[in-house]
Amino acid sequence: MKKLLFILLVVASQSVMAFSDRPTADLVLVKKAERKMFLIKNDTVFREYNISLGKQPVGHKQKRGDNRTPEGLYTLDFRNRQSKFHLSLHIDYPNQQDRLKAQQLGVDPGGDIFIHGLPNGKNMPLVYEGVDWTRGCIAVNNPQIREIAQYVSDGTPIRIAP
Repeated sequence: MKKLLFILLVVASQSVMAFSDRPTADLVLVKKAERKMFLIKNDTVFREYNISLGKQPVGHKQKRGDNRTPEGLYTLDFRNRQSKFHLSLHIDYPNQQDRLKAQQLGVDPGGDIFIHGLPNGKNMPLVYEGVDWTRGCIAVNNPQIREIAQYVSDGTPIRIAP
């Protein structure tokens, strides 16, 4: 019995150490042209994901409904618990520069840009793989968004490059 208890304590302590050793990203980098997202800690990439973008992926988002993914420096500022998608991390688009540009153009800059998984209730991940299908969000598969949510805290900067 003592031996079993000892084994359980060792396994439990290793699980706690593994959890506490998990890196927390200090930057999320998206390269739209490559359809890649990188989680970075201390200038070192520790995770890489294939992504899907808005239906019109080339160019910076300028107005509501243009189906483009924004480009620039933003912050992942909260998690949407009521999302239509499997987990979602909010990107604080539009920033001040985006609002000013939209005002100059006389348009609504839009918003509701997230990193998220697949639509809730849709169990066909292969339909979405390798396709730009969002309205401007950054999408990954459901296991990936669960992993990303563990490595990224609210307040983490995200740089979205063309």
